[in-house]
Amino acid sequence: MNLTYTQHDTVGVVHIAEQRLDASIAIQFKETFRTLTAAGGDVILDLSEVEFLDSSGLGAIVAVYKALGSGRHMALAGLQSPVEKVMLLTRMNSVFPIFASLDAALAAAGPTAAE
Repeated sequence: MNLTYTQHDTVGVVHIAEQRLDASIAIQFKETFRTLTAAGGDVILDLSEVEFLDSSGLGAIVAVYKALGSGRHMALAGLQSPVEKVMLLTRMNSVFPIFASLDAALAAAGPTAAE
């Protein structure tokens, strides 16, 4: 599981450097994500390299969002077409703000987050 975390002022970015977010890595994704984001603050999940998302991967994303706790927000960025279709079919676009790119998500988070 290849996750990286970078802090952009008021928001943290978790980048998934995997082609698939599925049952084979869902548990490790949840554990690593929680460790990386334990410090607090809002999070952008950069899915730009993810080409495939199954129900286990979707469940993992929802689980880490719930684990963030009250007052913290999570946005999704860089969804490839197959992943975006899953989000739309499951109506997750009503749960998560979805941005075409990481830059767009950072811009929406505020002017200092994009620095």
